[in-house]
Amino acid sequence: MSEREPASVSEARRARGSDSDATARAVVVIGAGGLGCPALWELARVGRADVRLVIVDDDVVDLSNLQRQILHREADVGRPKVESARDALARRFPKVQVSVRRERAGAANVRAIVSGAAVVLDGTDSFGAKFLINDACVAEGVPLVHGAVVGWGGQLMSVTGGSACFRCLFEAPPPEGSVASCEQAGIIGAVAGVIGARMAEEALAILDGTPRLAGALDVWDARSLERRTVRIKPRAGCEAHMREVA
Repeated sequence: MSEREPASVSEARRARGSDSDATARAVVVIGAGGLGCPALWELARVGRADVRLVIVDDDVVDLSNLQRQILHREADVGRPKVESARDALARRFPKVQVSVRRERAGAANVRAIVSGAAVVLDGTDSFGAKFLINDACVAEGVPLVHGAVVGWGGQLMSVTGGSACFRCLFEAPPPEGSVASCEQAGIIGAVAGVIGARMAEEALAILDGTPRLAGALDVWDARSLERRTVRIKPRAGCEAHMREVA
């Protein structure tokens, strides 16, 4: 999946997370699919006691997606993804705190989902959901890690206080049918694994006060093995930031 951090870094993160469960900070992962599963695994693997994972998804496990949704098994087909993911983490990392919300992030509930979180990871696969989550996080002042995968390509960025956001970059969802969906273009499971794990690493960096991709889009092409980072400036007139100050 992603390059593993040195043992000394993992040990330091565990030490920082040795406080009481009562002080645990909520790390909200929206989407328990191809991106959310590896992100959750990586977050749980670090084993910080000051982190409580919150899994948000309304879908059920489907056999056709198991090749990239690594927390789910054939025996879980038809089960709610949030329950399957929670149980998988409990089996492998029994000390990790996990709670679930079986619901779809939408206009009516997205701010309630992200409110009070220490950081949100967006592993959804639709433009509409990504803009909703971005706008809600900006409005609530909650750091966000965005990830996306289509075909052989993947990208991620983080949004923190004062940085450019997803809407600063893309402004508005594309017209319906103008961009190939994940179903149309397909997804390479290994690419989803890499991007999901890197989303978790960026979330941990945010928790430690050292975000690496705030206001920067990191783009990776697994076929050519090319990677580039594009720095983004806050856009004047960005609707998300205008709502923040309204």
